[in-house]
Amino acid sequence: MSLRLGYGTNGLTDLRLDDALGLLADLGYDGVGLTLDHMHLDPLAPDLVARTRHVARRLSSLGLGVTVETGARYVLDPRRKHGPSLLDPDPDARAARTALLVRAVDVAAGLGAHAVHCFSGITPPGTTAETAWHRLTDALAPVLDAAARAGVPLAIEPEPGHLLATLADFHHLRALLGDPEPLGLTLDIGHCQCLEPAPPADCVKEAAPWLRHVQIEDMRRGVHEHLPFGEGEIDFPPVLEALAATGYGGLTVVELPRHSHAGPELARRSIEFLRPASGTTNGAAPC
Repeated sequence: MSLRLGYGTNGLTDLRLDDALGLLADLGYDGVGLTLDHMHLDPLAPDLVARTRHVARRLSSLGLGVTVETGARYVLDPRRKHGPSLLDPDPDARAARTALLVRAVDVAAGLGAHAVHCFSGITPPGTTAETAWHRLTDALAPVLDAAARAGVPLAIEPEPGHLLATLADFHHLRALLGDPEPLGLTLDIGHCQCLEPAPPADCVKEAAPWLRHVQIEDMRRGVHEHLPFGEGEIDFPPVLEALAATGYGGLTVVELPRHSHAGPELARRSIEFLRPASGTTNGAAPC
């Protein structure tokens, strides 16, 4: 089974969204990880439904699939990176993040996206683990309800430094919530290299039943820094082989959010690296 490769718009923030989508189609990508942000389909600006329809038409005309990602740094709070989170001590602040995720589910349904990505957030100082997990489960309940209604899975990402940081934490959340059908997993291959005890290929095999979204980049052990392919320590052919063997049909999205200054060039280099490594034959068109 061939992997469906995508590129994240959080690594193309210097481009207009229409231009970014055209670039990815020309390079031969199968889809896009679309981060809802002020420069790309702003989830808080007026006329969201109409703008979503425009993007849906653009994706369709280019033959691109899509995952909706929700990792915009300052979309809710211009002064706090990723704030407020689902773990915020202020109930109204937590509700704002929940409302954003519910809105993201609606956008995903309008785009025909195969999943909505999210993460837990960092445990606030002075907050016990028990309290943090309680806040997370409560805050996610309306999002999971929306995901069930829309038929779009929610794919939570283990993120280094967050409450939900590892695959074991994902399984803990599943158990706390009663294993709801709409809850799936975003697996970031670099995070596996950074933090998980098992090699990334083994993480893929372990995560296979819950995979709803995959992010990919290079990384080094113990260092949470998203790197272009070849600049870290990951042996990619076994990872991509394991992914293909799972039958996972969603997008595998290149995640280089700090490289927008060189986004078009890195998008080209990334697909040139991944196509041969994954054993697929879809060549990139000249750009």
